[in-house]
Amino acid sequence: MPELPEVEVVKQSLEKYILNESLLKIVIKNKKLRFPIPVNLSKKLSKKNILNVKRFSKYVVIEFKNELFLLIHLGMSGTLHLTKNLKYSKNTNLSFYHSKNLPKKHNHVYFIFKKFLIIFNDPRRFGFLKLIKGKTILKNYFSKYGPDPFDNNFNFGYVKRYLSKKKKNTKNTLLDQKFISGIGNIYASEILNYAKINPLKPSGKMSNSEINRIIFYVKKVLKYSIKQGGSTISNFHSIKGKMGSYQKEFRAYNREKEICKNKSCSGIIFKLNISNRSTYMCNTCQK
Repeated sequence: MPELPEVEVVKQSLEKYILNESLLKIVIKNKKLRFPIPVNLSKKLSKKNILNVKRFSKYVVIEFKNELFLLIHLGMSGTLHLTKNLKYSKNTNLSFYHSKNLPKKHNHVYFIFKKFLIIFNDPRRFGFLKLIKGKTILKNYFSKYGPDPFDNNFNFGYVKRYLSKKKKNTKNTLLDQKFISGIGNIYASEILNYAKINPLKPSGKMSNSEINRIIFYVKKVLKYSIKQGGSTISNFHSIKGKMGSYQKEFRAYNREKEICKNKSCSGIIFKLNISNRSTYMCNTCQK
C-alpha cells in the first residue's frame, strides 16, 4: 500500500496536469470499488474547474468550486494513468505502482479533460472515490485521523499527552492513524531505526529524549522520501518515467541479516512479526 510519501508524489504529479483545468465529464465503468462510487459523480463535477489539489494522510483531495471535494484513495493496487489519446499503451503513470501494461478490465473510472484523460485503474478494487460537499463536512471526515506529520500540531506537547497512558507498543502506535496520519509499515520501521528505539517498547514509557527523536525522524524520513520520489517496491515510476529511489536509502526495511547503517553501530538487522506485519530492527542499537 502506498504510504504518505508515495501519495504526495501522486498529488504533485496530478497537480501539474489538472490544476485550473476544467473536468469535462467522468465515465464510470465499474462503480463497485471498496465503496460504491456515487452515481451522480459525473453530474456533480462535470464542467467544473479544479481549484486545488491537496493531500491529507493517504488521500488525494481535489477541490472544485462551490466547496466540492473529490477524495481519491488508492487502496492496495490503485493507480492513476494520464493519456493524451485513447491508445492506452501510451500513458503516463502518476501513481505509486507502475504497470507496463494497463489491463482495460481494471479501468474503473475515466476523468475526461479537453486535451487528456486520467484513468483510475485498480485490479484489487480496495481503492475508492468519495465526494464531499462543504469544508466543514470535509474537516469532520478527517477528524478521525491524527495530525499530518508536517502539521505544526504534531509536536512534543501533543505526542507526550497522547502517549502518556498508552500501553500499545511503539511500532503499532506509529501505524495508528488516530495518532498520526499517513505512516505505514515501511516508514515505521525506518523511523524507529533512525531513532534507535525498540519497536516493542510500550509507547507510554518513552522518555522525553525518545519522543523528540520520534518527532524529528518522522519529519526527516518522510520529507527525504518525498524528495527521492518515494520508494519503488513494485516498479514505481514518476511522471517522467523515473523510478523512486528511497528504497536505496533503507536503513532497516527489507534489510534482514545486513549490517545496521547507524553511525558507530555494527549490529545486524533482523526481522520479526508485530501484529502480523513484518518489522525490521537492529539487534544492537534498538535493544
